Amino acid sequence: QVQLVESGGGLVQAGGSLRLSCAASGGTFRINAMGWYRQAPGKQRELVAAIGSGGTTNYADSVKGRFTISRDNAKNTVYLQMNGLKPEDTAVYYCNAEGRLYTGPLFDSWGQGTQVTVSS
Repeated sequence: QVQLVESGGGLVQAGGSLRLSCAASGGTFRINAMGWYRQAPGKQRELVAAIGSGGTTNYADSVKGRFTISRDNAKNTVYLQMNGLKPEDTAVYYCNAEGRLYTGPLFDSWGQGTQVTVSS
C-alpha cells in the first residue's frame, strides 16, 4: 500500500508561519494529484489546497494569498507553506495522494494528520 507521513505541524501565534511536509512511500506507484485537507473540531473535513501532476493548483478561498502548495515529484513529497496564520486555521491537517499502483489499481491514500494550532 501507499503510505503518507505528514510533519511540520505545531503551535504558533497569529501571523506566524508553518511549513507542512508529506512524503509518500511503499511499493511502486505513480502519483497523479496530491492535496491538503483540514478538519477543525466540530467541523467537516475541507480541501485546503491541491496540486495536479502538471503543476495546476487550487486553493480554498479562505487561504488564497496566504498558503502555497508545491511538490517534489522525485521525492514523492508535497509541501504546504502557511503564512499569515489565523486562529481559524487551527485544525488537523491531512495529506492526500491519488494515483495508480504498478499492478494497475487506482489508490487514494491519507496520512495520519498533523495538528496545527494558532493562538489569538
